[in-house]
Amino acid sequence: MCAFYVDAINFELMMMMKMARRRPHQTCLISCMFMFLFFFSNQTSALDDGDELQLQLLLSFKASINDPLNFLSDWNKTTSSSNPCNWHGITCDNNTTIKTVELSGRNISGKLSSSILHLSHIETIDLSNNQLAGQLPKDMFAGVSNSLRHLNLSNNNFTGVVPQGSVASLEVLDLSNNMISGQIPDGIGSFSSLKFLDLGGNLLLGSIPSSISNMSSLEDLTLASNQLSGKIPTQLGQLKSLKWIYLGYNNLSGQIPEEIGNLVQLNHLDLVFNKLTGQIPVSLSNLTQLRYLFLYGNKLTGPVPQSLFGLENLVSLDLSDNFLSGEISENVDQLQNLEILHLFSNNFTGKIPSALASLPRLQVLQLWSNKFSGEIPRRLGYRNNLTVLDLSTNSLTGKIPDTLCDSGRLFKLILFSNSLEGEIPRSFSSCKSLGRVRLQNNRLSGEISAEFTKLPLVYFLDISGNNLSGRIGERKWDMPSLQMLNIGRNGFFGNLPDNFGSEKLENLDLSGNRFSGTISTSFGNLSELMQLKLSHNELSGPIPQQLSSCMKLVSLDLSHNRLTGTIPTSLSDMPVLGDLDLSENDISGEIPRNLGVIESLVQVNISHNKLHGTLPYTPAFLAINASAVAGNDLCGGDTTTSGLPPCKSVKRNPTWWFVVTCSLVALLGFGVAAYVFVIIRRRNDLKVKTVEGEGGIWELQFFDSKVSRSVTIHDIFSAAKQSNVIAMGKTGISYRGESVLNGMQFVVKEDTMNSIPPSFRCKMVEFGRLRHPNVIKLIGICHSQKGAYVLYEYCEGKVLSQVLRDLSWEQRRKIALGIARALRFLHCRCSPSVVAGRVSPEKVIVDAKDEPRIRLSLPGMVQPDSKGFIASSYIAPEAKEGKGITEKSDIYGFGLVLIELLTGKGPADTEFGAHESIVEWARYCYSDCHLDVWTDPMIRGHVSSNQNEIVETMNLALHCTAGDPTARPCADELYKTLDSIIRTSSCVSSLKVSSPF
Repeated sequence: MCAFYVDAINFELMMMMKMARRRPHQTCLISCMFMFLFFFSNQTSALDDGDELQLQLLLSFKASINDPLNFLSDWNKTTSSSNPCNWHGITCDNNTTIKTVELSGRNISGKLSSSILHLSHIETIDLSNNQLAGQLPKDMFAGVSNSLRHLNLSNNNFTGVVPQGSVASLEVLDLSNNMISGQIPDGIGSFSSLKFLDLGGNLLLGSIPSSISNMSSLEDLTLASNQLSGKIPTQLGQLKSLKWIYLGYNNLSGQIPEEIGNLVQLNHLDLVFNKLTGQIPVSLSNLTQLRYLFLYGNKLTGPVPQSLFGLENLVSLDLSDNFLSGEISENVDQLQNLEILHLFSNNFTGKIPSALASLPRLQVLQLWSNKFSGEIPRRLGYRNNLTVLDLSTNSLTGKIPDTLCDSGRLFKLILFSNSLEGEIPRSFSSCKSLGRVRLQNNRLSGEISAEFTKLPLVYFLDISGNNLSGRIGERKWDMPSLQMLNIGRNGFFGNLPDNFGSEKLENLDLSGNRFSGTISTSFGNLSELMQLKLSHNELSGPIPQQLSSCMKLVSLDLSHNRLTGTIPTSLSDMPVLGDLDLSENDISGEIPRNLGVIESLVQVNISHNKLHGTLPYTPAFLAINASAVAGNDLCGGDTTTSGLPPCKSVKRNPTWWFVVTCSLVALLGFGVAAYVFVIIRRRNDLKVKTVEGEGGIWELQFFDSKVSRSVTIHDIFSAAKQSNVIAMGKTGISYRGESVLNGMQFVVKEDTMNSIPPSFRCKMVEFGRLRHPNVIKLIGICHSQKGAYVLYEYCEGKVLSQVLRDLSWEQRRKIALGIARALRFLHCRCSPSVVAGRVSPEKVIVDAKDEPRIRLSLPGMVQPDSKGFIASSYIAPEAKEGKGITEKSDIYGFGLVLIELLTGKGPADTEFGAHESIVEWARYCYSDCHLDVWTDPMIRGHVSSNQNEIVETMNLALHCTAGDPTARPCADELYKTLDSIIRTSSCVSSLKVSSPF
């Protein structure tokens, strides 16, 4: 076709020349036309040279892929725009020669055809951030044009091995974040012109080949997040152009090579989370251009070389989570550009260097969990730019410097579990940036200034376990952001504060002081309050009825005071109250008959008061422990557990009393009889019943009287049919059932183990009493020698795993907070604490209001796999090793759910490249990838407006999934942290803050 155009043009030129001879006055016009046609002829000739081949190569590539969004719709030979230089993603030189194919992030899938690599003059090919899959072509590097400079295939789903061969001209090779396996080929060194090599985020095994030293021009080397093992090759020291080394998240062992000290242009050295041992080489002090040194998460020992503090360009130094020891040199004052210093979780001793106070750019200083002693540097914060300071869990003494907040940016102040003395500095009262303050378990004394109780951003304040004193009830509190306040175990006295200036307060602990007077009725205005502890004070007067207005209150502890009056009947109406402790007071009268009717109440202690009468016939008192009712004049209950005598009828001697009594009986007899009948019936409803069903005799026990009167054994067996299946799992099949009597719906789970262990049946009763808005109720069990069924309440909604991909960021964070709230209830509000078992999206039902309901795994019904481990992707590593499921296992599972809410990927996915698990992949992404790379596409539109929130949530998720269970936060801390992330805008959320406290 091109030849045809050329012949036609030549013919036109000949005709114009003939016309010019006949009409000289048209010579100028013809000359212009001649020049135009000559130019067009040259252009056509240029396209003609191999043009058909280039078209075929591009169309061959297009034929091998899927293009659902039709980005390549104009890649068509038959269209008017047949010149590929006009096609989408193609860039040409002078509109003639194809130089660039840029199709990043076009959502294309399919397999890679090597044809696109054979374009004769191509310089750049970028197919990154797509869904391309399959093995990389074995001949990928064969016959490639010497003009190719940049090849980027990152963030796809490629498998197979790194192809053999090389491209001598290639300067950038990026195969990161795929699923490429096998070893790095020895021939990698033949890419002699490479400046940038990124094979990170794959499944590569074996050692790093020494031939890599042949890449003399290499500047950036990333092999992170694979499964590489062996030693770091000493030959790396020959690559004098290197500016970036990232080998983290592998299984590399041995010592850090001294030869790395030869790389004098190095800017970034990252060897984190390997198995490196030995000491930090002194030769690293030669890296005068180094700005980022990350060695955390290894097994390094010995002291930090003093000469290392001569690296004046360092911006961030992280040596945390090792076994480093010795003292930190005062030479640290040479790091005048340092912004972040992480030395936590080591064995450092001696004093914290006073030279740290002279670092003008220092923002984050975390030295927690070491053995530092002595005083905090007196001028710390005076010249710094501190935003985060965590020196907790050391042996520090002396006073807290009053300069810590001189920057005006200090947000996080964590100094707990030391031996600090003196007053809380007055300067903190004007530190308006403070948000999180933890000073508990020290020896602080003196009073709290009035201004300190008016800080606007403080949401978490814990100063418990000190020697603080004074009156704080007469002053005006104005802390509008306050959510958690703990001033327990101090020496405060006088009246309780009437108000704290916050409508967000959820956790209030004023216990272990010398407060006197009465409990203010204004406490009933704390609508968000979930935990209230006023125990071990000198409070008197009645318990205010208004406390029942705290509808979210889960735990109420008023024990060890001097309270009088009766137990308010309104406490019986609190919907989620689970723990009530009124022991060691002077409360009199009878226990309200309805107390415990709302079955969320699972723990009650009324011992050592002046109560009399009969224990209520409610679930909370049916099997109450003797110690919880001792020291009163009570009777009734289950005498085998309560230790109380049975109640006796009152002897009536006076005649007039007999007449009055008879009259009352005549008037109220029916009501009393009806009430007793209801109570007795309710109690009988909760007893174990023996019934005849399919296959023999079954034992049936309900934990909800309403269910007992609605559901029969026949309803249970009718539900267990294939047509009613709503879920299938490794531990059983779940069916949807319905009561024939009144249409009540419920869920029946058939146990694959076919029986409920006798040792666990008593625990079933405890599980059946649990009541929380984010926990699915266990309503009954049915078992025999031939099988077992567990009954749960039916929750209208959808399983989280089914709807997760369609949820907005606002919906996801609400669900995360609800699950965290449930775990806090189970771990911190139940006594003994309850372990959820397996926290996963399959265990969570999301209702129409986006409220999550989590279904507990019953320990006696957990199915082990063939190796004796628990078969679940959401189980913590220690549980898989047979060490049992604990509260920390729940936290691990919740961390995985958080990661899935953020990324859209779950543990069962296979797209983690080099990473062994989703946790390792998430750690890699969090540290080294842009948010758009790892956030779920569904919520990427929310990233710009919620960036800090998303980053902080991922940070929390990584703490929850720490390999060491002791490093994971407890449920209470987890909930508080997550809630504060959502409600409070952190001024340092863009920084990497590693402390879990």
